[in-house]
Amino acid sequence: MADACCGGEPASIDDEVAGLADRWKMIAAAVAAVAWVVGMFAEHGGAFGDGSAVADVAFVVAVVAGGSTFAPGAVTGLLRGRLGVALLMTIAGVGAILLGQLGEAAALAFLFSVSEALEEWAITKSRRGLRAVLQLVPDTATIRRGDDQIEVPTDEVGIGDVLVVRAGERIATDGTIRSGRTTLDVSAVTGESIPVDAEPGDAVLAGSVNGGGLVDVEVTAPSSDSTLARIVRAVEEAQDRKGRSQRLADRIAKPLVPGILVVAAAIAIIGSLLGDPGLWVQRALVVLVAASPCAFAIAVPVTVFASIGAATRAGLVVKGGAALEALALVDTVALDKTGTLTRNQPTVIDTIAAPGADERDVRTLAAAVESNSDHPLAAAIVAAAGGSIPSAADVQTIAGHGITGVVEGSLVRVGKPGFVDTDHLGDAVERLQRDGATVVVVERDGHTIGAIAIRDELRPEAAAVVQQLRSDLDVRVVMLSGDNTATAAAIGRDAGIDDVRGGLLPADKTAAVVALQTTGTVAMVGDGINDAPGLATADAGIAMGVGGTDVAVEAADIAIMGDRLTHLPDLLRHARRTRSIMLQNLAMSGLIIAVLIPVAATGLLGLGAVVATHEIAEIVVILNALRARGSIAVGHSAGHALTPTPADHAAGDKRAVHA
Repeated sequence: MADACCGGEPASIDDEVAGLADRWKMIAAAVAAVAWVVGMFAEHGGAFGDGSAVADVAFVVAVVAGGSTFAPGAVTGLLRGRLGVALLMTIAGVGAILLGQLGEAAALAFLFSVSEALEEWAITKSRRGLRAVLQLVPDTATIRRGDDQIEVPTDEVGIGDVLVVRAGERIATDGTIRSGRTTLDVSAVTGESIPVDAEPGDAVLAGSVNGGGLVDVEVTAPSSDSTLARIVRAVEEAQDRKGRSQRLADRIAKPLVPGILVVAAAIAIIGSLLGDPGLWVQRALVVLVAASPCAFAIAVPVTVFASIGAATRAGLVVKGGAALEALALVDTVALDKTGTLTRNQPTVIDTIAAPGADERDVRTLAAAVESNSDHPLAAAIVAAAGGSIPSAADVQTIAGHGITGVVEGSLVRVGKPGFVDTDHLGDAVERLQRDGATVVVVERDGHTIGAIAIRDELRPEAAAVVQQLRSDLDVRVVMLSGDNTATAAAIGRDAGIDDVRGGLLPADKTAAVVALQTTGTVAMVGDGINDAPGLATADAGIAMGVGGTDVAVEAADIAIMGDRLTHLPDLLRHARRTRSIMLQNLAMSGLIIAVLIPVAATGLLGLGAVVATHEIAEIVVILNALRARGSIAVGHSAGHALTPTPADHAAGDKRAVHA
């Protein structure tokens, strides 16, 4: 995948193999479940007469189909020194078969295979959209060879080649501008909400959109090693690390497995030396069945499914129990700025008029010329003007500087300070820039008449959410932003965040998350492609689903289908309560095993009583797990429902490729 350059290429062999394995496990688990139901119906329903032969065949099918999804891996793990629930289930299943309890073995196989298949399906599915990030790179690029311009496949572009990038085109790979001036929309890559000016000597990133004039870009990295390609690799590596981490139940099972084996072996050996070997070997097998972790195996999955169901109804997509387990332990939340703390909709926040000028005239004249521009800031200026806007003639865009035109007989120039003289507005312009605003200056017939400040504003609920995280949940809050330091600091100050880090590229955000993980468990919240590596690296990645990019949603562990931050405090509470229920179920299951082993070893309970006890324990565990269904009311604490509104969806459509 590292060599990929565009999103349209076929899936790799590894992807296809993973997909086939995923489908095979789902099919095998389904077969095991159906076979177990048929076996139970045949054994107790009386539809097949005696039914014992049909039941036995069905149970054998369930054991083989279900066991094939986890038993081989359990054995392989044992040979490599890894112990987990899968090995415990395998041992218990073998013990049940040796005692002639095919039904018990079938139940073990089908329960565990279904829970494992669903978990792996969720993980595999969450990775398949990752290549969408590479669709930001065009399939072909235009390069300059002498006086000629030729079109070549992007993956054939090499270091030193000169790309010819026209207005509206995406840059195929990283490079440095050799000639031309322009404005670049880099939000998809760095998360900077306001377009940046670029001129000869400036570095540019793959996936940036050329919003101005024609530029020549000297290539500094092949497409296989561009910023976007490195984002893909970073996300994959982070997900692989997460995939190898042990789940809560596996960590508990690690010391449990050898303990049970030692106890069973001691019963068989010591008992055989002191009495009837056949009796004590049978008791040792009963001990293995007594240690059968049916309730233990479903303690976490059933709780997870109940909890995920509640989250789904609240507008959250949770990708498995590992995400909930990690989120429950979070003590640091890293928030992206653009599109997460802010709306990613640049807005005019202030208008300053020069002496003798009127603020409305400043906005109206600027809007007259900007209404002919496709610059992202133009829409904000036009919206702020409101009312009737006069038409402009002879409109010209000066790439990287501003725009000019004739309005009602007057020459109007609108652009950045320096292109248009700030005159006596200098102090006010500097103040606005310190507050994180982008300032454009307006000139009429050679006289500066005012300035307009534009900024991506904070979400109205952001400050209250940050306060809840810090005060109610004792969570440290950090802001990570690709925007410039001044803008990031201004937004952080308004949100009540002390730890603000601006000017971060995707790799910098990932490094920041890793650094935060040295002192605790980290959740990251973001919505852009540039956030994807950080989301994947964090212990719990949370994507803003409606407004976020597909890649961020795929890289994250949890996706928010609404477009508000009000979910965060309740989401953390929900995860913590879910983990508490998990621990209760595991404790009850472990206690039952601890009690059954000695009574089975001494012969106080026979095999039938042991199996019946397990069945009762499973019912208790399921009933307790179902409490997780009612433990979330996302967004209500801040007075907002989380269900996506038409406005949310509209915002998401507008911001589909923005950070």
